[in-house]
Amino acid sequence: MLPVNPNLHGPVLGQRPYASLRELAEPVDIVNVFRRSEHVAGVVEDAIAIGAEAIWTQLGVEDQVAARRAEAAGLKVVMNRCIAVAYRLLVN
Repeated sequence: MLPVNPNLHGPVLGQRPYASLRELAEPVDIVNVFRRSEHVAGVVEDAIAIGAEAIWTQLGVEDQVAARRAEAAGLKVVMNRCIAVAYRLLVN
């Protein structure tokens, strides 16, 4: 897990936070989006730029135009679902 948030300056769960996805130097599997829907398009563009494999937005966060853009660029897309809840359903 690599925290990305321009408002964070100290460690998050022992990890250095990054101001943007484009600052990351290592491959990214899933970009888990915890921002309002109007910010998803920008996150998708950054995810495409860094070669991320997937975009996942949390409950209540959706942008179908951004989803189509991500899918057209080859990313897997999950929107409006909690990743923790989905994980629990898989392991139980």
